[in-house]
Formats: sequence, C-alpha cells, structure tokens
Amino acid sequence: MSSDPLVIFTPSGKRGHFAVGTPILTAARQLGVDLDSVCGGRGICSKCQITPSYGEFSKHKVTVRDDALSAWNSVEQRYKDKRGLIEGRRLGCQATVQGDVVIDVPPESQVHKQVVRKRAEAREIVLNPSTKLFYVEVAEPDMHDPSGDLERLRDALRDQWDLEKVNADLNILQVMQPVLRKGNWKVTVALHLGDAENPPRIMHIWPGYYEGTVYGVAVDLGSTTIAAHLCDLQTGEVVASSGVMNPQIRFGEDLMSRVSYSMMNPSGANEMTRAVREGMNGLFSQIATEAGVDKDLIVDAVFVCNPVMHHLFLGIDPFELGQAPFALATSNAMRLRADDLELNIHPSARVYFLPCIAGHVGADAAAVALSEAPDKSEDLVLVVDVGTNAEILLGNKDKVLACSSPTGPAFEGAQISSGQRAAPGAIERVEIDPVTKIARFKVIGSDLWSDEDRFQDAIATTGVTGICGSGIIEMVAEMRLHGIVDAPGLIGTSEQTGSPNVFEDGRTNSYLVYDGTDAGGPRITVTNRDIREIQMAKAALYSGARLLMDKFGVDKVDRVVLAGAFGAHISPKHAMILGMIPDAPLDKVTSAGNAAGTGARIALLNTLARAEIEETVRAIHKVETAIEPRFQEHFVNASAIPNAVEPFPILNSIVTLPTATFNTGGGDSRRRRRPA
Repeated sequence: MSSDPLVIFTPSGKRGHFAVGTPILTAARQLGVDLDSVCGGRGICSKCQITPSYGEFSKHKVTVRDDALSAWNSVEQRYKDKRGLIEGRRLGCQATVQGDVVIDVPPESQVHKQVVRKRAEAREIVLNPSTKLFYVEVAEPDMHDPSGDLERLRDALRDQWDLEKVNADLNILQVMQPVLRKGNWKVTVALHLGDAENPPRIMHIWPGYYEGTVYGVAVDLGSTTIAAHLCDLQTGEVVASSGVMNPQIRFGEDLMSRVSYSMMNPSGANEMTRAVREGMNGLFSQIATEAGVDKDLIVDAVFVCNPVMHHLFLGIDPFELGQAPFALATSNAMRLRADDLELNIHPSARVYFLPCIAGHVGADAAAVALSEAPDKSEDLVLVVDVGTNAEILLGNKDKVLACSSPTGPAFEGAQISSGQRAAPGAIERVEIDPVTKIARFKVIGSDLWSDEDRFQDAIATTGVTGICGSGIIEMVAEMRLHGIVDAPGLIGTSEQTGSPNVFEDGRTNSYLVYDGTDAGGPRITVTNRDIREIQMAKAALYSGARLLMDKFGVDKVDRVVLAGAFGAHISPKHAMILGMIPDAPLDKVTSAGNAAGTGARIALLNTLARAEIEETVRAIHKVETAIEPRFQEHFVNASAIPNAVEPFPILNSIVTLPTATFNTGGGDSRRRRRPA
C-alpha cells in the first residue's frame, strides 16, 4: 500500500497515489483524466482549472484537509486579477498534491466534452400552459375618477378577458407606468393564470401588441446529469435542449455518499445546495444563449428529481433520507418562485416541483409515471428508469407499484477501470468475434466499426478514450456470450477462453479491448473488478424489478420499457444476457428515452397534467427495498450472469450461453477458492 497521498478525480472516478509536490495536472495526465492544457503548465491558458473538495468522504475512505493542496500562489493570483477565476477554483498546473484530495474537473476544463443524452423526445402534448399572453386596452387616468394604473390594468383584464383578482409583483410596478404610456394605454401582459395556491399574477408587460412569446423550462435534475428543455409556451415547441454534469458529483457519485457527506461535514448540505444551484444557473445561461432567448422571458419552470436531489436543491438537509424510515420533508408538489431558489431567470418565474412518491422514490418516478402512464395500461408493464439510482414502476390499470434501487454509477462508466462518461471517443457499442474472441467496437462520434478501413481517419480528432455505460454493458454481455466470462463473473485464462486478448492481471485475469499506447493513447481493458461492479449494479436493478413482481404476484411481465437517457442506448439483448431486466420477448423491450424529462415537459405545457399526476401519485404503492427480506435473496441470485436461479427461457431460445466455469482449479491455482 502506497504511503503517497491519494488523488481522486471526479466525474471520471479515476484515482491514484502521487508523491507530495506532484502538480494536479501531472497526476491527471498520468491517470488519463480529461483535463485540458495548452500552455505547457505555465499558468497562462487557464484551461486546467479544477475545483478541490474538502471534508470527509466516507465512500472514498478519505478525509481531505484544508492543506491538501499547496497554497494559492502568485501565478494564480495574477491570472485571477487579469481574467477572473471562479471562487474555489485552482489552476491544475499550479496546485500541487500535499495530502489526500478529491478533485473535480469542471466541464469547461475537459477536452472531450460530456455528451448529455437526455434529449427531448417527440411527444404530442395538449397545450395548456400556466402563463399566457393577453392584449388589453387600459382606461387612461382621469382626475374625476382617480385610481392607480395597476387597478385600471386589472379592471381591463377582468372586463376584456374575465380574469379576476390579478396581482402583480413589485418588479412589475417598477416598470408598468412608462410601459403603459409608451403603448398609448395598450399593452400585452404575460399572465400566470394561478393555481390551487396562488391567484393570477402579471409576469411581464410590453407596450402595444407584443408579437413575441414567453418560455418555460422543463428540468430533469439527476444524480449524475442535469438536463433542461427550453419550450415556447405559446406553441409547445422545444427551442433548445442541453445538459451538464451535476457538479455535486465531486461530493459523492451516488446519493448515499452525498447524504453521508452532509452528515459528516457541518456545512456539507449547504455546499451541495450552492453547487447544484450554480450548475443550474450555468445550464440556464447555456440553453438561453443556444436559443438566442433573453432569460427574463423564461417565466415558468418544472423540476423533476429524486428525493435527495429534491432536498438538496431546495436547501433541505437530507439527513432523514439517510436512515429508516427515510422520511421526506414533504412529498407533496411544491409551487415556488425562481428567486426562492436563486435561479437566474425571470425573478417572478413560477417553479413547480412534481410530487415525490415516498421514501427514495421521487418526483422523477412521478414524471415517468406521467409520461408512460402505466396506470392506464391494459397489459402489465415494467418501466425502468436506468440511472445512478434506478426508479422502477410495475403496473397496469388495476394498480401500480414503485421502488427505487441503488445501482450506483457503474452504468455511467464510473468506477470502471477504463470507464468514462459519454463523450466523443468513448466506446459505446461492442461485438466480440466468436472465433477469434477479439472485440470490435464503435465510439461516440463515428458510425464506423473499429475494424473498418476508414475508422482511424474518422476518429482522428477524438481518438479512443475509454468505455461509457452502454459500451461496458455490451462488453460484459459479449464476454459472457462468448465464454470469456463465466456465470459467476470470473474471467477465464487465455487458455480457458481461447482469447489471445486475455492476460494475467495480478490474482485474476483481464481482457484487452484496445491498445492505443503506440500512438500515445490509452490501453483500454476490462478487469475482473469491472465485471464485479457491473454485477453489483445490474443485480440491484433486477432485484428491485423482481421484488415488485413478487408483490404483484407474477413471474413475468408483458412488456418492459427502458427509460432514462442511458436506457435509450441499452441493447435489449445485451441487457437480458446480463440479467438487468426480467426475461421477456425482445420486441416487447422498448425505449422511452428520457421519460422523466418528457413528464416534466408535459407538466410544463399542460397545467391540467399537474393535478393528474398529483392524484396518480397518491394511488401508487411504494415498496421500500431496504426493509424487504427478499430483496437480498434476489440480489444474491441476480449477481450471476444472467441469474443463478431464474431460468430465462426466452433468452435461452435466442442465444446459447456457455456453461463452463473458471473457478475449478483448471488454471492458475491462485484463482482457486479458499476452503471454507
């Protein structure tokens, strides 16, 4: 065990021990971390900005002290004075390792930008937004009938549009009078029509007839990524979609790590709240710029998120969610204002949070229920929102059950030796030749397979950088299908598997996917630890689904819907070979894309859907996996690939999985089980 300090990089999850005095930029390069630099480490380009995190990180088993990095130096100060530097940021070429440290590489410092795949899905949505435009003609002031301009504007809205009891915030009063006079007492008003808790309210006012529009934003706030869809509230059109990594990832890759961070560090919850709000505002600026829209015209917002994200974004300490009975501060829908949350859009913009279901089943699951409507299905449908924390719904028109399952970040490429987030150059598709046992693959940014003639030309700008989530799933499934990995998850020797790409790696074996070292690139492998990480993640996912099936009293489902940005890129066949999902006909396994984001858009564009989902959520029965005895039983069985006890007859009619096991002493004796 090295005595040198441990350096952990997020969001990649890569880590290593480095001598005291090693520049962070050097550590990043040695680990293959995606940290930019063009000035040769002289502190000129600022491309290598990083954000260190301090405190106790229970998952990483490290405590980061305040002196974990070298002191702020004159080069950094000069750069900050000349160009500015975000508070808390350091230059990776100047900050050196002094102790164990967790380092976040922000998106703008990454060479290969994250591909956030939470696109807006095509969906026909009934248009009934909360904010609409109204043109009115206002009576001029009269000495004989004195009244305020606001009162006469309210009278005009009542008389001409039957809109009663309209209110206005102070920011409207501050601009209203000159606007009325500029428009010659004719104005267009953006009016929030009110809801169960709030009366109608003027959001914006323009002189004369305004031919433009107003906007709303639907946000899917996930553990790993934040995705936003900017929508025209008059037409329903999605004018821009964008996403960023959730900056909270530097405090912990999974939800319980973040809860633990808040428990162990007095200001931990506040730090995470500040980080996610800053990230949200950065995303809003990005999406508004992309669409060419003034952020002051964003007057409505809908958020969906899991309970921990819900609490941290609202500034609520998630302490109670870290222990049974996992009590939420509130599970009801919430109606707030943008300035309550320090959001940099229209100051009076209304913010709607979909209701949480219960415990760790949050508003994102409610949004999936709104989008996919299992409660209206004639057949029994299993909806799985695949992510760092999987949300699972099972039901039909008779009843709907729900649970969450902590799959962890392995499906996102984290905690995998050559893993990475989805970005250009990341392996996303894999096939292993059944004869040579050598893999070919596709990377994000190219449609060519790695064994095709023009592949190297196609990836000249990105290279092959690692394996993303969909790639690692196909990789492990292909290794199982072609006898490189056995059912318990052990990689055999080169002799046992017949693959020249298997090599000894300590006490186990690893599989070589790609060797780019001759050209200065990475050597991409799959290790037995990687297999184990995927086994743990898929076992948690399957166990949650199987537990709901137990509660429903069934052994099979009619169809499976894979939701979530990641779910949209999963191969159903490979998912079933892994045992991620229950046995089902492949043509009955479909993708819903970003169903949570679609549910958020439905709630944004149709206010009647908000009441609908609030009623639906009250009827969903939540199952708490943490206290269900059979969950652990299912988990143990599901750790095998595909499963130790489930027969998977439909899968077995499609593929033939090898039955050989490699833990029999036929190879290196170091791999034998120890006697009990």
